[in-house]
Amino acid sequence: MERVIGVDDVRQEVAMLRTPDGQGKVELAMFHTPKAISPEPRDAPANTLGLRRIMFAVDDIEDVVARLRARGADLVGELERYEDIFRLCYVRGPEGIIVGLAEQLR
Repeated sequence: MERVIGVDDVRQEVAMLRTPDGQGKVELAMFHTPKAISPEPRDAPANTLGLRRIMFAVDDIEDVVARLRARGADLVGELERYEDIFRLCYVRGPEGIIVGLAEQLR
């Protein structure tokens, strides 16, 4: 679902995504007005308070990282292993948004 919302001088497009299990939702918004501003510092660390980020479960983390890097994303830190449970990492996209990835080990 995509809508354009206008309130006073604020215009944005909103897309609502439902998780495959139907239990959660993700809202993505793109502001048209007012003009977007960039946060400072531009490349803040992944643990910066108030930093917007989201984490996705993936089946093959190395494949996802490779595909994201081909589109301009950079790995933040290293691809880490948490015990024998998960492989985890953060990537920063071209706009500076950080996305977490987690692959559950079987």
